[in-house]
Amino acid sequence: MSNHIIELKNISVAFDGQQIIENMNLYIRDKEFITFLGPSGCGKTTTLRMIAGFQEPDSGDVYFEGKKINGVPPHKRQLNTIFQRYALFPHLNVYENIAFGLRLKKTPEKEIKEAVTEMLELINLKGFERRNISSLSGGQQQRVAIARALVVKPRVLLLDEPLGALDLKLRKDMQVELKNIQKRLGITFIYVTHDQEEALSMSDTIVVMDSGVIQQIGTPTDIYNEPKNAFVADFIGESNIIEGVMKDDFWVEMAGHKFKCLDKGFGVDEEVDVVVRPEDVDVVPVDKAMISGVVTSITFKGVYYEIIVEIKGFKWMIQSTDYQAVGSTIGLIVEPDAIHIMKKSQYSGLYGDYSSFSEEFDELSVAEVDEDEEE
Repeated sequence: MSNHIIELKNISVAFDGQQIIENMNLYIRDKEFITFLGPSGCGKTTTLRMIAGFQEPDSGDVYFEGKKINGVPPHKRQLNTIFQRYALFPHLNVYENIAFGLRLKKTPEKEIKEAVTEMLELINLKGFERRNISSLSGGQQQRVAIARALVVKPRVLLLDEPLGALDLKLRKDMQVELKNIQKRLGITFIYVTHDQEEALSMSDTIVVMDSGVIQQIGTPTDIYNEPKNAFVADFIGESNIIEGVMKDDFWVEMAGHKFKCLDKGFGVDEEVDVVVRPEDVDVVPVDKAMISGVVTSITFKGVYYEIIVEIKGFKWMIQSTDYQAVGSTIGLIVEPDAIHIMKKSQYSGLYGDYSSFSEEFDELSVAEVDEDEEE
């Protein structure tokens, strides 16, 4: 028996002639925490809405435990959705908000009391039963929304950017809490976000999307360490993406130097994209370096310095705990396991050079000054 709880087969959706999802195939395992990650307009929320039953695909099928559920209305599917706006009922107190779904099902009062009490413990809001919704903080309202969705015991919980309205510290706390709730209840969570850090810290599996197409599916570690193309590498964390040439198995040439790497199976002299994460570059004296460059900017980030270094007309970002003066020449070493080779794709050349990094900021500050003058 397969443990796939949901399957999407050959799903396509268009709005006003524009393709939002293109021939998507995906399965979701029972009890998995899976996240759809991508920029605005990539199709992640549309995918969630199709699973929920708020949106029908133009073509293709949605299956729940092997049964086709196209056309089944949302309330008849064994799942529940939490949106960014929690849509709690302001005229009902905390207890009645959580009990709402059970009352609709005409559940006996004794069972409602037991279920709501259990949920209040789960979300750490015991003693808040009679509180008015408007007197709660954003984080507390978020937890009530989670309890209301979970009390009816759905098999799957769908979460559409549910932490978007919270401040950073609260979001971090809620990420941990959501992950714990999911593990404790053993329910499948399908999560939508454009926040890469959120996806990396919470998910068992991440589905990276762009323009209605799945770019990569994998564990957070896979996606971070082995991105499939320049879009994924750039979207998940900071990346230097340098043009390179595979000279042979385990040997790549970039920035005018031949580097040993762990990748093989490319054609001899095949042009490739090379990913080097900023934290994987070591700063060394120039005479001991593989390559060297001039520091063009440095920003203190608390734990480390973010240093932009120009090497043969390409600007690298490196993260180092040592200060380097702007204008100084520094040496760099990149170890074989810090190099990841990707095939060329439609995203090649679009990302991973930090020349645009400082220029964008200059343009932004100029634009802001112009706006101020206009006011």
